[in-house]
Amino acid sequence: MTSVEPPEHVRATFGLREETPIALGDWDGGWRCGDVVLSPVADHARAAWSAKVRETMKVDGLRLARPVRATDGRYVVSGWRADTYLEGTPEPRHDEVVSVSLRLHQVTAALDRPRFLVQQPIAPWVDVDVFVAADRAAWEPVPLRSLKIGGMLPVTSPDGQRSLEMLAQLATLRRPVQTPPQLVHGDLFGTVLFAGPHTPGLTDITPYWRPGPWAAGVIVVDALSWGGADDGLLQRWSDLPEWPQMVLRAVMFRLAVHALHPRSTPEAFPGLARTADMVRLVV
Repeated sequence: MTSVEPPEHVRATFGLREETPIALGDWDGGWRCGDVVLSPVADHARAAWSAKVRETMKVDGLRLARPVRATDGRYVVSGWRADTYLEGTPEPRHDEVVSVSLRLHQVTAALDRPRFLVQQPIAPWVDVDVFVAADRAAWEPVPLRSLKIGGMLPVTSPDGQRSLEMLAQLATLRRPVQTPPQLVHGDLFGTVLFAGPHTPGLTDITPYWRPGPWAAGVIVVDALSWGGADDGLLQRWSDLPEWPQMVLRAVMFRLAVHALHPRSTPEAFPGLARTADMVRLVV
C-alpha cells in the first residue's frame, strides 16, 4: 500500500492530467482519476502480465477491470498501472468468492505458465518474493529448505517461530496430489468487489502455478482466519478435488507468509492457528 498519490507525469502519460486523484481503500493503494484507477505496482513483470491477460479475458458472472494503456502503449509507467474503475467493495460473501474462483480458473486453465513463476527468490527480497517463498514452502519436500540455501533471514518473533513449528508439523500430513497445476489467482479473498445484486468485480490477478482447488482453499483459510466466516465454510466445498490436501497446503502457505513477512503482526496469528487446527482435523 502507498499513501503517495500518482505523480503528475504518470497521470499525463495515461491521459489523466486533468483528473484529481481520489484515494481508494480497496484497490491495492489505488487512486481513482475519473473512470480510471492508478495503482502502484509491486512487480513490473506480474503487473504487465496481469494487464495483458485482463485485456481480453471473459469470465461468466465476473466483471474484470480492464487495463488502460498509456499514450505510448505501455501497461506500466514509473511503477504505476491504470485500470477501468469498477463499482463495489469487498464483502464477507465468502461462498460467492469461492464460486468466482471456480469460474475464473476454468478460464485461466488455458494460460501458459509465465517465466517469472519459475524463478527462485534472490536476496535482497522484495515483497513479492515473500509470497513466492511461502508458496514453495507448502509444496517442497522440506518446507523452506530451498530458502535457507538462498539467504533467508532468521525468524525471531514468537508468533513467527510458532508458525514455523506448525508448518513443520502440518508438512507430515501431506500426501501426493494428482490434480494438475495451472495458472490460478492466489489472492481472491478481499479482492473481489461486490455492489449489491450486481455481478462481482475483480481488479487484478495475482498469479500462481498451482491446482485450481488450492486457490479456493486459500480463500477459505483466509475467510476462516480473518474474515469472520462460519466454520461450515470448510466443509461446504469438500467436494472439490483433493480438498483436504488443498486446504492443508493453503494453510501451510499462509503460515509461511506469516513467518516470513516483515509486516506480519502478532494479532493475525491466533485466527490462523485456529484455522490450522481445523484443517488438521479434516486431513
